[in-house]
Amino acid sequence: MRIFVMSGKKLLISVSAGVIAIACIIGAGIWLGQTAPTSVQPKKLPIYCVKTEEKQIALTFDAAWGNSDTDQLINILKKHNAKATFFTTGEWVNKYPDDVKKLYQAGHDIQNHSDQHPHVAKISAEQLKKDTLACDDKIEKLIGKRPTLYRAPYGEYDNDMLAVFENDLKHFVIQWDVDSRDWKRPTVEKMVESVTKSVKPGSILLFHNDLENTPTALDAILTRLDAENYQYISVNELILKENYTIDNNGMQIKQ
Repeated sequence: MRIFVMSGKKLLISVSAGVIAIACIIGAGIWLGQTAPTSVQPKKLPIYCVKTEEKQIALTFDAAWGNSDTDQLINILKKHNAKATFFTTGEWVNKYPDDVKKLYQAGHDIQNHSDQHPHVAKISAEQLKKDTLACDDKIEKLIGKRPTLYRAPYGEYDNDMLAVFENDLKHFVIQWDVDSRDWKRPTVEKMVESVTKSVKPGSILLFHNDLENTPTALDAILTRLDAENYQYISVNELILKENYTIDNNGMQIKQ
């Protein structure tokens, strides 16, 4: 019988080589599909704006609370030959059906802002569908036209929520790229300056109804934009319905 004696250094090298060889074999097994690496799902985005050379923009209003300025907004929009999109909650439709009818009869678009104004990131897909369809039903019953657009309360969204709207509810989810921040109650002057310097062709502007400075600021904003020959159309008219991509900034681009 022969006995081989290895020095400590040689033994260490031998053991290390063996460990590396075993690790390589295990790694190869993982790579071949026994335990595949987890892939990161690309982040989905709603529509923030549209790429266009036309000087067209969409004015949007979220309506979820009071109705103090409905007639005032209608008159200002008419003065500037502007069509707007009103995202209303189902609760607002219940409280102010006459206002919804007034807005629709004045030529404005009525779309979905949820039924109960939930935090969509905190509810299940089934709850989201139930809430959305409830608002759709109320709007359709009142004006005879079913919404195809959705704006989430608080502007919340994630991949799962967007998938529900794309695959199940068939609604376009709409954000904005120009925020009036009127809910913070800035001065009229500050609101006018911040909005007008941010507008570009294809922009979607966010306002809210039932705020004291918004009507006055809106009139001044549209007066400035009139001088730049902007046209004010509904979101439905502005966005692309097929053959488009959405870039990392939420801009919808025709393919």
